Amino acid sequence: MHGIGVLFLLSNFVSVSAYFLLARQFSSIFPGLRDALEKLQLNDVALKFEPETSSAMGFGFRCGFLGLLHMEIVQERLEREYNLSLITTAPSVVYRVHCVNGDTVECSNPSLLPEPGKRKSIEEPFVKIEMLTPKDYIGSLMELAQERRGQFREMKFIAENRASITYELPLAEMVGDFFDQLKSRSKGYASMEYTFVG
Repeated sequence: MHGIGVLFLLSNFVSVSAYFLLARQFSSIFPGLRDALEKLQLNDVALKFEPETSSAMGFGFRCGFLGLLHMEIVQERLEREYNLSLITTAPSVVYRVHCVNGDTVECSNPSLLPEPGKRKSIEEPFVKIEMLTPKDYIGSLMELAQERRGQFREMKFIAENRASITYELPLAEMVGDFFDQLKSRSKGYASMEYTFVG
């Protein structure tokens, strides 16, 4: 292997779910990582990236993907085609901070938040999620959404045995393992789609 990189997940970047890719241990892989990402981007217009620095990890890239599957495909290609080793971290989201002086700052890292006395308010991104499920799993999926700070909006039966359940919930609660939990609690029968609501 040529080096090791770290993959941080970061949502709501350039209108797609996004992640953060960082070179670690070997600063010499930073240019190689940039070249690899640029080459992948030629055939993948949904892939977005920009240089980023972390005090804990060093130099790297914040990358935008369409979702976890897209991220896994890009990660696999970077490892296989460019001989890079990447580590994936937990997802995070971008928060909008309104300061008392009138400025608005977007932060994906808590260490970059303005001091408490300088903050007026913090906005958290929300998504509207529609879960389609057999009626046997309605209770379990409603429980999942409520555990994730979801606000119930609507439920309707689209067939005798099938329901559509709509919630609004923080993006931070959805980007991790929400889909995996949805599949687990419904034994694989439920599906979902989501849109950003602000």
